[in-house]
Amino acid sequence: MTNNQTLCPKSLADMQSAKDGDYNTELSWVGMEQIDLPVEIEGKPITAKVNAGINLLAVESGEKGIHMSRLYLLLDTLTQQEITPLVLKDTLNAFLKSHHSQSSEASIEISGDILLSRKSLNSNLFGWKAYPLKLTAKMHRVLSLHLQVGIPYSSTCPSSAALSRQVTQLKFRQDFGKRIDRLPLEEVARWLGESGMPATPHSQRSWAWVNIKLAADAEKIPVKKLIDVCETALGTAVQTVVKRSDEQAFAVANGQNLMFCEDAARTLKRALISENCCDAFDIRIEHQESLHPHNAVARVNWTGENNAT
Repeated sequence: MTNNQTLCPKSLADMQSAKDGDYNTELSWVGMEQIDLPVEIEGKPITAKVNAGINLLAVESGEKGIHMSRLYLLLDTLTQQEITPLVLKDTLNAFLKSHHSQSSEASIEISGDILLSRKSLNSNLFGWKAYPLKLTAKMHRVLSLHLQVGIPYSSTCPSSAALSRQVTQLKFRQDFGKRIDRLPLEEVARWLGESGMPATPHSQRSWAWVNIKLAADAEKIPVKKLIDVCETALGTAVQTVVKRSDEQAFAVANGQNLMFCEDAARTLKRALISENCCDAFDIRIEHQESLHPHNAVARVNWTGENNAT
C-alpha cells in the first residue's frame, strides 16, 4: 500500500452537509459561473460559458452549502442533445431534486456565439457571421425562458443625409446657376459622378440587443428566426463576403433605410409583434457614433400589451 493510499480514509469529510448554526439566513443564489461547456442550439455547435445555481432555503435542517459537484455533473445532460425548452426544464428539475427540501429555485444561463452562414447581397457568395447570444432558464414552480441575441447592423443618420443633400444642392447651384441653356442629361450625369458628393452622411456600426421571453409551450430555441426577423426589418445587416457589387448594394440599402436609434427601436418592435414569436421582449439599440465620442441608445419593451413600458 502506498503512502497516498494510507492517507486516504474510507469515509470522507462532508463539510457542505454540516449543520449551519446560521440556518435561518436564506441565500438567493449559490452556484458556479463561467463553466466551459460544448452545447448545440438549433443544430449549431456553441462553445458556451454556463452559469448554474440554486437558492438555499432557511430551514431547520439547513446546511452550510450546496453540493456544487452535483449540479456540475447534471449539466452534462446539456451536452448530449440539442438544447430545447424541455431539456432545460428537465435539467433544472434535476437540480432541485439533487438538493431536495433545501432549494425551491434553480437557474441556468448559457452564453456564447452562434455562427450562421450569410449570403452576400448581390454576388451569391456566402460567409460566416458570429452572433452573441444568452439563454436564461429559471425554474420556480414553472419554467421561465429568455433568449437574448446581439445583431450588428449599419445605421446612416437621417439628419446627416439631409445636410449632405443640402450641400449637394448648393454645389449644383454654384456650378450651373449661371447657365441659361438647357442642361444636357449626360453633362448632369457626368457632374453627379465627378462632383455630386461634396458631402457624405455619416454611418456607424450599430447593435440591436433583443431579449425575448419565450412562450410557455415553445418547443425550440428560435435563434435563427429571431435574427432573420430583425435583420430583415432593419435592412442593413453587417455583411461577410463583399465584392464591389455587394458594397454598392449595401450603400443602396443604407440610403433606403436611414435611421436614428429611435427609428430602429420602433421598427424592431413592430416586426416582433407582427411575428408573434414571444410573450414579451426588451430591445436595446446602440448606435456607436462616428460623429460623437459617445453612443446613441434607445430602449423599448413590450409585455403583451399595446403600450411600451
